[in-house]
Amino acid sequence: MLVPLTVSDFLDRATTVYADRVGVVDEPQQPAPSLGELTYADLGALAQRQAARLDELGVGVGERVAVVSHNSARLLGSFFGVAGSGRVLVPVNFRLSRDEVAYIVEHSGASVLWVDPELEGSLSSVHADVKHVLGDDDELYAAPGAVPQPWEADENATACINYTSGTTARPKGVQITHRNIWVNATTFALHAGVTDRDVYLHTLPMFHANGWGMPFAMTGMGVRHVVLRKVDGAEILRRVRDQGVTVMCAAPAVVASVLEAAQTWEGEIPGRDRVRIIVAGAPPPTRTVARVEEELGWEFIQIYGLTETSPLLTVNRTRAEWDDLDAHERATRLVRAGAPALGVRLSTNEEGEVRARSNVVLEGYWEQPEESARVLRDGWFHTGDGGTIGEDGYLTIADRRKDVIITGGENVSSIEVEDALFSHPAVAEVAVIGVPHEKWGETILALVVLAEGETATEADLIAHCKERVARYKAPTAIEFRDELARTATGKLQKFKLRAPYWEGYERQVN
Repeated sequence: MLVPLTVSDFLDRATTVYADRVGVVDEPQQPAPSLGELTYADLGALAQRQAARLDELGVGVGERVAVVSHNSARLLGSFFGVAGSGRVLVPVNFRLSRDEVAYIVEHSGASVLWVDPELEGSLSSVHADVKHVLGDDDELYAAPGAVPQPWEADENATACINYTSGTTARPKGVQITHRNIWVNATTFALHAGVTDRDVYLHTLPMFHANGWGMPFAMTGMGVRHVVLRKVDGAEILRRVRDQGVTVMCAAPAVVASVLEAAQTWEGEIPGRDRVRIIVAGAPPPTRTVARVEEELGWEFIQIYGLTETSPLLTVNRTRAEWDDLDAHERATRLVRAGAPALGVRLSTNEEGEVRARSNVVLEGYWEQPEESARVLRDGWFHTGDGGTIGEDGYLTIADRRKDVIITGGENVSSIEVEDALFSHPAVAEVAVIGVPHEKWGETILALVVLAEGETATEADLIAHCKERVARYKAPTAIEFRDELARTATGKLQKFKLRAPYWEGYERQVN
């Protein structure tokens, strides 16, 4: 018997087994009215009403529905109301500029655009065939009791298109299928030891690689979702205390914010010997990993993956063989990317590039067949990251072969930032690189040569950049140079430009 694996399976189980359990605690402080506490029966009903509303709007199976939103119960429900009804959800990074959002909406061909009320003003000129404000529930949902048209389930259909910054100035739309999501969510839940006694805090943006699959995994296991709209270290500790949180996912910058807040926290740190914090984006310094155990009493779990792999490829979780080690010794093992997740095969080619084979690998890039062929070849997905695989099967990422900077868990294309800086009339040459930063993992540094006779300050160029790209993509510092060293063929060698900033680091990522 072959039964299609779809995202609906997760909510169907929750509404069957945990219908009366509180499944979602919505963010209380948000521009739209908070949905408060929702049972899984409530969440299932909202997903049904959302699918029925798309029927009313004439949005057919396979059509794209874009949502630009901070974390919210409405966005969580959209994974099931949109993707679960056979449409394609396009969750958009709410930090992007107006032009970047407009490009994604146009490139994806979205029929519908739902926008968080906080962003309504800045995105007022972004258009789709139908546009509504997320939180205007009369527009988002059909009337109570509405029954959507049935969808003939297809596990190979695209469920979500997640746009990610890559090596070009334009983002690529990563097509993730229902099968990709299903396999990623179930294996992630298995490795993280998820049970129906857990409480999950959404510190990770839900738009980011579908919240790493946790909206699905946690729903299927009947876990309570606690929605956090904006990251704040002290607020995370309060939610852990007040909601009984046991697990969360985070970028290294979030870890740093919690450790900082813990320094002034009054009383015992909440969640000691209970919370698991799962971290990806780039490994924090060894000392930071040790501090999570020593100062918070939380378990640190490292993972590695990409938007293109749904995203889980490796897991690094402390094991019985490490029980007798001290916190620092354990941390030196935990900063590695980890061992392959169940169903993942890893290898490196002669150039040291990490490659993967798995059921979580993307279907392709939306409307970009050449890019799809470039990364999906020879039976492998080519990650663009350089690394080594030890005799124990553990992967260590050594450098990033793609020209991408990961800052605060967000991918930033250095080419995109360079393009923005080049548009300033005073800039003759520019090279953008990632340099180590204790809080953000990496931060963005621009090396600039000014045109002859032109003047510009660091503040001028940073402000200019922020007008053209999302603020988090702008350089945090500008260094002015008389020249940028190039090869005989005129190419910049960024590894040489980065080298002085990375002295003393074993890896060229942080």
